[in-house]
Amino acid sequence: MNLLSVNAVRKYYGPDPVLDGAGFEIHPGDKIGLVGPNGAGKSTLMKIISGREELDAGTVEFHPSIRVGYLEQRPEPSERTLWEEAHLALADLVTLQNEALAVAEQMAEEKDPAQHEKLAARYDHLQQELLRTDAFNLDYKVERVLQGLGFLEKQHQTPVSSLSGGEQNRLMLAKLLLAEPDLMLLDEPSNHLDLDATEWLEEFLMESNAAVLVISHDRFFLDRVTNRTLELFAGTIDSYAGNFTAYLRQKEERLLVQKRTYEKQQEEIAKAEEFIRRNHYGMKAGQAEDRRKKLERIERIDPPREITAPPMGMKAKDRSGDIVLRAKDLKKAFDRVLFEKVNFQIERGQRWGLIGPNGCGKTTMLRCLQGIMEPDQGSVQIGTGVKIGYFDQQLQSVEGTSMVVDSIRPSHKEMDEPARRSLLARFGITGDQVFQKVDSLSGGERCRAAMARLASEEANFLILDEPTNHLDLWAREALEKNMADFEGTVLFVSHDRYFINQVATHLLVVEPGRVRVIPGNYEVWQRMQKDAEKQGMQIGGKNARKDDLWKHGLQKQKKAGAQTPSGDGKGGKKEKEPAASKPQSSPKPAKKRKYPYRKVVDIEDEIFIRETRLEELQKDLMDPKVLRDGERVKATQKEIEEEQEALKKLYEHWEEASELNW
Repeated sequence: MNLLSVNAVRKYYGPDPVLDGAGFEIHPGDKIGLVGPNGAGKSTLMKIISGREELDAGTVEFHPSIRVGYLEQRPEPSERTLWEEAHLALADLVTLQNEALAVAEQMAEEKDPAQHEKLAARYDHLQQELLRTDAFNLDYKVERVLQGLGFLEKQHQTPVSSLSGGEQNRLMLAKLLLAEPDLMLLDEPSNHLDLDATEWLEEFLMESNAAVLVISHDRFFLDRVTNRTLELFAGTIDSYAGNFTAYLRQKEERLLVQKRTYEKQQEEIAKAEEFIRRNHYGMKAGQAEDRRKKLERIERIDPPREITAPPMGMKAKDRSGDIVLRAKDLKKAFDRVLFEKVNFQIERGQRWGLIGPNGCGKTTMLRCLQGIMEPDQGSVQIGTGVKIGYFDQQLQSVEGTSMVVDSIRPSHKEMDEPARRSLLARFGITGDQVFQKVDSLSGGERCRAAMARLASEEANFLILDEPTNHLDLWAREALEKNMADFEGTVLFVSHDRYFINQVATHLLVVEPGRVRVIPGNYEVWQRMQKDAEKQGMQIGGKNARKDDLWKHGLQKQKKAGAQTPSGDGKGGKKEKEPAASKPQSSPKPAKKRKYPYRKVVDIEDEIFIRETRLEELQKDLMDPKVLRDGERVKATQKEIEEEQEALKKLYEHWEEASELNW
């Protein structure tokens, strides 16, 4: 059956339609991603479906028995607490509970056997419905959803009116998930969620029986949750099977066919027009007239539905020194400690992603690193020849009351208007847009203007705070390519896991009580977390069992063919003589260190990093592309040997530190 049918919907805000005959259907089990460039009308279509906006033509039809839930973006004022407001989403189940209780009381008093039988049947039905909806665990359901979306238990009694805007939006999402409608309409549900909460939401939606129509710019989210993709472009909708990655593949294939068909017809039309022009008054005038009539009747093929993004070029004018930034023992606290004992070094050409939960101090750290804010402890050294360019997520770098073309003037040189307009065009701002006030721009346009302002500075060290906010999927891809080609150095904060994965060469991970350096991108970090879970311990945490880590290390070494720390060089382990059998007549002298003092947790961290890298290298040797390249095979084998040797020493160092660091 169809849960929803959208047929030939049209919507006008001016002379040109935003929606021009859009149509599609949703069936049970569908998890659909609605994608398209900014301004294509995705949110407008969602509002029309939910009844919050009128359509000008067409129909929207729901199956009469289904319940529809729409994610509200602006919550209504409420004096209730967070817990009470979340519980309102379960009002139907509470009513069901009360009805079951009332029927049970009537049964206890009813004397008429026939009436008692009817009440018993109704009570059985209510009990089955309560079991089906898990209505006997309402408090648990509320607690699970609130916790999953990042609310702490101490916030449960907080008045809704005192919550921040982002927290109120998360509460609206929590209420929708708790209501469990048959069809969920979600417009950017992962906004205001940190990475952990976003991953929890993905799991929830994947496990839910509800159909979902979701607008999102998070490609990881779309890939994990959706099984169909609707592309809204030029007012109409094309449907694709599969998630976002599958859509991109199919889109490329369709574009190839569309381009060939369109170009072939254009060639035929051009030939016919040329024949008509040359022979209209000659001996072949009859043939020319015949071709003209055929040309008028021909059904013209539409140009390919190709969505493009501006190139967004960023260039560094000057080369910096090898060391770009060094942070030592940084600490910052307000009402609580945000971060402390932060130590890392960024080298030229590296791209660092700073990730962590909301409120952990990522933006504050960026400000401390630039000298905008003073740290409570520690120091920051900026390298030789380093010029910083800062993109702040509030987009304050472009003055709201200025014309766009004036707002991007660089601070270090004169730049005439034609040059500034050319720069804006690289970021997709053209025509009369350049003379608009910055305040009149949409979020995506203002973001691209701020990017153009950043590009005008020609900095060699870019510090970016949520650069992908307000950008559509195609603009994000263009920015990723630009960052990968950028000849300078990059430090950025982002919640876009796909962007992090494509851009980062290193991660700075803010965790409770510490900040960790991870060489690699988001996938490397995920694998490290999964490895830790498989081993039943936290990576480098207090719950890590030393003997388990040691055994894990030995097994890894044996698989890699490496020499064990106390072995014979062939993977075999020599048995040590039990300590009890040694003479104990004299005090045992203090054991001398073979390696310099180092914290056990730091060694454990490096072990996991190197083990992850070793696994990647071994997988590379199985890749046919690598095997066909002799030089690459040699380089990979050499790096494997180096990692194995480094791991051997790390295991010995770990054993020594575990024994002597007391």
